[in-house]
Order: sequence, then C-alpha cells, then structure tokens
Amino acid sequence: MIIKMNDTVLTDRQKFILGLTVQEYVKTGKPVSSSRLVKDFNLEMSSATVRNEMGVLEETHYLRKTHDRGGREPTEDAYRFFVRELMQRPELPVSLRHSITHQFYQARYDTTQWMRLAASVLAHQSNAASIVTAPQSERPSFKHLQLISTTGRQVLMVLVMMGGRVSQQMLVLGEPVSQDKLTQTANLLNNLLFGKLGSEVSLTPPAELDALDLDMYRLVTEELRRADKSLTGEVFQDGWTNMLAEPGFEEVASARRALRVLEERPRLENLLAQTVMNTEIGGVQVLIGGEGTWEELADSSLVLARYGVPELATGVLGVLGPIRMPYGHTISTVNFVAGLLSDLVSETMGNEPSS
Repeated sequence: MIIKMNDTVLTDRQKFILGLTVQEYVKTGKPVSSSRLVKDFNLEMSSATVRNEMGVLEETHYLRKTHDRGGREPTEDAYRFFVRELMQRPELPVSLRHSITHQFYQARYDTTQWMRLAASVLAHQSNAASIVTAPQSERPSFKHLQLISTTGRQVLMVLVMMGGRVSQQMLVLGEPVSQDKLTQTANLLNNLLFGKLGSEVSLTPPAELDALDLDMYRLVTEELRRADKSLTGEVFQDGWTNMLAEPGFEEVASARRALRVLEERPRLENLLAQTVMNTEIGGVQVLIGGEGTWEELADSSLVLARYGVPELATGVLGVLGPIRMPYGHTISTVNFVAGLLSDLVSETMGNEPSS
C-alpha cells in the first residue's frame, strides 16, 4: 500500500488507544474523549491514564484537539498507521458475497454490464464515489478492423484490439465508396497488421496501398499509437451524489475537487500511473489525504485495486470518499469485487482464439 509514514514509535498501549479512537471516530464522527473510550470499551484503566496517552498521541501528531472540550480526532497520520498496523480486514458476510456474486454471474458474458455493476456495488457498499476502468490488454495490439458503410460518404470504423478494447470512429470520405471496397480494405489491413503494437507498425505504408487503403492505414496507426500511451480503457463511475452529500466534506467544493481527479482523463491516468499500474493483481493501494502529492485529494481517501490477468488484460477499480471512512469494510469490498472482475477477464478473454 502507498502510505506516507510518521516514523514515531508507539508503545503497545498507545497503539491500542489510537486504534480505539480511530474506530470510534469513524463510527460516530464526533470527537473522542478519554472517558468515552473507558466507558464504551470497558477499559481496565483509568480515564486519567487514557487521557495522558491521548496527550502523547497528540504531541506525536496522531491526534488533534477539537473545539469540543476534551475531545480529540484522528489525523491523517493516525488513519495511515491504522490501515498499516492496526486494521483488521473483515471478510464480507457470506450472504452479501453470495448476493453480489449472483448479480455478476447473471450478466457473466456482458463485459459492459459487469463494469457498470461493479461501479454500482462499490458505490452502494462504501457510500462513496466509485471508479472502474474496463479491462484492456497490457500490450494493446491490433486484432480486427471493420469498415461499415452507413449513409452517403459516412463510414463507421470499428477497431478491435487484443484484450477486448474497441475504438469506433465515424468517418466522412471524400466520395462514396461501396461496401465491397470497404470490406476489401479492411481485410487487407487485417492481414497486414494482425497482432502488431502501435510501436511495431511502420510509419512508412507499404507501396501497394491505394488511396483509401492508405488513409485507413494512417488512421489505424494513429489509434494504435494512442492506445500504446493510454493506461485505461473506458471508465465507469457511480455514487457521485454520495460524495456531495457526505458530512465529512464540510464544503461541497472539497468533494468537487476530489471528483475532478476522476472526471478529467489526464489527471486520472497520471494518478493511476503513479499508484496502481505497477502493482500486482489483487494488490490494494490506499491514498489518504492526497499523501502530500495530490492537492485535490487533501480531504479525501482513495482505495484502489488492480484486477485482471497478467499479460492478458487488466483494469483498475476503487472508491473515493472522505478520510473518515470504514477502511476495513471498504478494502474488503474493493478486494472482493476485484476478484470477481479478474474471474471475468480469465473466463471471457483467456480463451480468445489467436486469429
């Protein structure tokens, strides 16, 4: 997990009290006092002892005082330490796992439906915003081209890449072209480019190409090279209203700044490139308060996981919410859904014919 560290060494008792404070604050959203910890958790120590330890945790930047007399709340460092050292990751209830799995397998052959369902489940279970990127080949090579005549001079170009990524463009030709000629051109490029990456396609077209073949060759080459630079496929999102309504965001502007990271493709790809894309399948990344790097996420936490099959196709999913989130449940949910999507990639893309 990517977690910015506070290197202060805590005693076992300080760790215990810090863990209880984080759990209580996440649960109630109210500043936590020493007397409340003693009462709510039936602690076998005095309120004064707990208060002294909370004072040390404040001096070491794990807790901070609030306007509520005697009450303290966790800092970003406290959440990071909790996730790294103290958090238990509970398994989702069997009934919930069965329910989610049943929903997915009702649409097991519809990849788009899986992506939308994953975004919906994550948003509902976390009460936060969710993001799911469609699986795409880690090496997006050419698989198949279709050119379909529509109306007049308009032609639909459908480019399919290994791993399932599909690109569609509506083209307007200089003059009408028959479907037979379009099919001939598509077949020519299919034979010429099959299995090639954008970086492997020559910028100098073969001499035997006619004018139409040449135009399509250049368009396909541009698209393949663009795919080489793109980290994510189509993006599915849900739960934005959860973020805007979350009490953890005192200002709507804070939520909107965080959501902008997911909304703007360059920012999103930059974020994923620096967090998840070099992580093993099944690995979970937790960014708390932007980790000093992402100013837009200063009031947010982002839990991300990578799913798929190495060297076949992978994607990313996760949730964006306030720093005060139930990390154990959220991480378990993200991890469980990532496993389901990995199964989808294995079943639907792992048996693709080679030609």
